[in-house]
Amino acid sequence: MSAKTISIFSNKGGVGKTFTTVNLAASLALAGHKTLLVDFDFQAGQEMARMLNLVSRFSMVDILGELEKTSDGSSIIKKHVVTHACGLDFLPGVNQIKQVGHITPKNIQPFLANAARAYDYIVIDTGKALSEVLISVFDHSNLILLVATPDILAVYQVRWSLDILQSLHFPLKMVKLVLNRSESRGSVAWQEVRSAISCDLFAHIPSDGKAVGMALNRGIPCVIDSPRSVVAEAFKKMVEDLAKPELYVQTTELEKVRTLDAIDKPSAFWEKFGLTQRATPGHGMFYVEEDDEVVKIKKKIHEKLITKLDLQKISVQDLSDPRKSLTLRATTEKIISDLLTEHTGALISSHEERARLIKELTDEALGLGPLEDLLADSEISDIMVNNKDEVYIEKNGKMILTSKKFISDEQVRSVIERIIAPLGRRIDESVPMVDARLPDGSRINAIIHPLSLGGSMLTIRKFGQERLTIDDLLNRYHSLSQPMAEFLEACVLGRKNIIISGGTGAGKTTLLNVISSFIPEGERIITLEDAAELRLKQRHWARLESRPPNIEGKGQITIRDLFINTLRMRPDRIVIGECRGPEVLDMLQAMNTGHDGSLTTLHANSTRDVLIRMSSMMLLSGIELPLRAMYEMISSAIHIVVHIARLSDGSRRITGIAEVRGMLDAHQLDMQDVFVFAHAGIDKDGKVLGSYKATGYIPNCYQDLITRGIPLKKEIFNP
Repeated sequence: MSAKTISIFSNKGGVGKTFTTVNLAASLALAGHKTLLVDFDFQAGQEMARMLNLVSRFSMVDILGELEKTSDGSSIIKKHVVTHACGLDFLPGVNQIKQVGHITPKNIQPFLANAARAYDYIVIDTGKALSEVLISVFDHSNLILLVATPDILAVYQVRWSLDILQSLHFPLKMVKLVLNRSESRGSVAWQEVRSAISCDLFAHIPSDGKAVGMALNRGIPCVIDSPRSVVAEAFKKMVEDLAKPELYVQTTELEKVRTLDAIDKPSAFWEKFGLTQRATPGHGMFYVEEDDEVVKIKKKIHEKLITKLDLQKISVQDLSDPRKSLTLRATTEKIISDLLTEHTGALISSHEERARLIKELTDEALGLGPLEDLLADSEISDIMVNNKDEVYIEKNGKMILTSKKFISDEQVRSVIERIIAPLGRRIDESVPMVDARLPDGSRINAIIHPLSLGGSMLTIRKFGQERLTIDDLLNRYHSLSQPMAEFLEACVLGRKNIIISGGTGAGKTTLLNVISSFIPEGERIITLEDAAELRLKQRHWARLESRPPNIEGKGQITIRDLFINTLRMRPDRIVIGECRGPEVLDMLQAMNTGHDGSLTTLHANSTRDVLIRMSSMMLLSGIELPLRAMYEMISSAIHIVVHIARLSDGSRRITGIAEVRGMLDAHQLDMQDVFVFAHAGIDKDGKVLGSYKATGYIPNCYQDLITRGIPLKKEIFNP
């Protein structure tokens, strides 16, 4: 036996909610149905018990402990209820006000589940106050009846209640209106009430003040005290209508679909617009097979949503406009909530699970589907889509294969286009790759067929919201030692030209941000970047960003073009986000002609590889220079090279700080390490062991720093 659970609710007092609940339950019992009446209106003060002229020794709270200890909870409930003469079983939620705190969403579910095995109907008076307990009751209900009277204020209250229920993702199909005291003198016609609200009118109970008043005074349900009254006839009609199975929404506990790192897993995306996730086992994550119940439901909802919402007419501009986007999202959530019930025949018996599922469906329809949660996770620094079947992330320095998957390469393209369209960029066969910056500063790179042989690829380097300081690198991340920090600060204050090198994702830009904080406030700083990532703290800071060519291949402004222009802007410091081409030659010329104190980054494997890389990039300028001339230019312009690396455990460490001393001979530059990171192995947890050490070399620039009045202890260079 599985009971139908009916919750009766009104957020306005005086509409006859408790009267309706008692008489409906009594009518069901008189019709021969096993009925349990539960009173969860904690503010009514035993009003329901007085209407039935019953005294209950026990409450739901009193039997919670016994329910936890037995597998036959239904017999425990039957033993503690009090039975009315009509055959109705009654159990209050509490007998004393101090018991209210013992009723929680967690213990409501087992109580109702046990009761459902012993009764045909469970009728619940839910009270007036919206709370977690009330929402949990609704979660386990098959039908919600809103009680109202035919007056303007009550109609507004009903509309407000419907908005609240829909915002909590309860579908309109499970909510019906019961109009009490309909056609009373001076009231609004029930037809007008019906037209003013969005849910169905289930029943209207005529006004009969004499019959109702006598029943209340005697403590007898009106359907028993006046069985031939119009009120009793209305309740009999309600009992007949309640026999229709299509009236109810069946509650179903769907399996929770989560990864081990608590990232919710969106699933099937609709065929034409969006994403899917068909997971397969691997890499220590929890995956769900293709025929999982949630996946099936999502597929059905997506198919219906395309037609219902007409997604093909939704433009990128609609999704980009904040107001239109919010309105569209709210509309979509309501439609999905109704579709969950209308087309799947199942309502998830948990508000949290229902809200999660609706969010995932909405994200997939209007947003970026499985990438939404990855973008929202602050611990994820990089998102890498290799193809439709592989989505990697970097989290806390570790590369992780997620359970996120796309159903086809075309849907990866769809997501890429959604991301870059608001930026005024495009990607297609004629322009098969794009490099752009999102509004929050995050970098995005996308490349598609025919350049990407395995399918469309997408890489998002998320822009961290936290501004790190030198103290963070010292104490939180242990990326360098105190002597190294003091030396770098002195070099910046002493206007030494510094190169920061490292591999992709090593933290070059982050370190550049931190080191630039040592630049004095009174200096004019100009930064040049391909994608603006630097966030300097100084006030006198001018930002320049290069521009890619347009669709016709024209209008490109390179870093080299910006650098040449920067020299006319009276800079005190020039900071280049990354040198990767012929602009190196212009930068070295500027450093050799008075623009000292400049900072930049470039890709290299070590401090010594920096000099080789720079000479190679100088050749890209098209100016043929002898090797000796290039080395002399580098040795006179570059003072300090700082190398940062991402180690095997995901940590970022400055593995070397070196000084460029000059030329050893015509074909060799002289470089000497000042500080190094000495590896000492890996512990049992995979953490890299090691320490920062000074080599004992005192840099040539030390005396110059002291002459400039910069305090720097000579002892920091002691090994």
